[in-house]
Amino acid sequence: MVQSDYDLLVEMGFDAQRAKLAVNKTKGLQDAIEWLDKNQDNPIEELDGSTSTEQALGATSASTSGSLDADGDKAETTGTAASLKCMDCGKLFSSPERAEFHATRTEHTNFEESTEVIKPLTEEEKKAKLAELREKLAAKRAAQASIDQQDAKKNEAIRRKKTQDTEKLKEDLRKKEQLKEAEKRKREKLEDAQAKERVRQQIKETQEARRLQAEREKALREGRAVQDTPPTASKPQQPKVTASHSESRLQLRLPSGPPLIKTFPVETTLFEVASAIESERGFAPSTFTVTFPRKVFQQGIDFGLTLKEAGMVPSCALIVG
Repeated sequence: MVQSDYDLLVEMGFDAQRAKLAVNKTKGLQDAIEWLDKNQDNPIEELDGSTSTEQALGATSASTSGSLDADGDKAETTGTAASLKCMDCGKLFSSPERAEFHATRTEHTNFEESTEVIKPLTEEEKKAKLAELREKLAAKRAAQASIDQQDAKKNEAIRRKKTQDTEKLKEDLRKKEQLKEAEKRKREKLEDAQAKERVRQQIKETQEARRLQAEREKALREGRAVQDTPPTASKPQQPKVTASHSESRLQLRLPSGPPLIKTFPVETTLFEVASAIESERGFAPSTFTVTFPRKVFQQGIDFGLTLKEAGMVPSCALIVG
């Protein structure tokens, strides 16, 4: 159970009313100790500064024949109870409030009235109590500093993990964008090649029509009969029968170390092959080179191609750059 500053002051033997004033008039346990030490000779009425307190104290003094002792309790006459004693631990208390606080803190419940008078603390005892209290305060502050340091380390670890997760997400997004860009460039290259092929076909047809027209005009000038020769339809090419392969076996020759031989599905992109090499060997490829016929596949341009589209099926040897 964590003790408050007021509880610590009362436990060390200070008057409960003075301890309460010290806690209310200061900020922190150290200031309260210094305030009690500075005002130990001043009467409680002057420290409190409340007329109601003075009247209450005056009424109490008028109604009793005795006087207050150093602890602020009424002086006991001989043969009457002068204190309350905890039978569980043997401590003496000058007032029911202190006994109640002790019971709350320790859960002790066995109290009896006692004729033993609680002696006030001497100056030496007070100084010793203050020194002990300062040591407890220093230990408390050191423990709190250690807790704060541990919390700061945990917060820093959380911050670093968040940063790493953010960077990973950014890297994944960059790779996806790179794949999209590679697919776009591949599509644009295919469309451009198809457009060029259409233009070449149109040029070829125009040249053939001009040649036939020139032959007809020549035949007319020479008085020969003109024979219209229908254009010969090109025979459709028979599709090549190729074996169906679902995997491709690649021999990857890296700048250092032995070759890496791996098998991938034919639909694996060159970008995924590069990621597998980086994961296994720690080397990030930027190019793949086929030796014969020599062809270079570059990152950001050709890495969106699958192994099947790149002609690397059923097997291929690649120089990794």
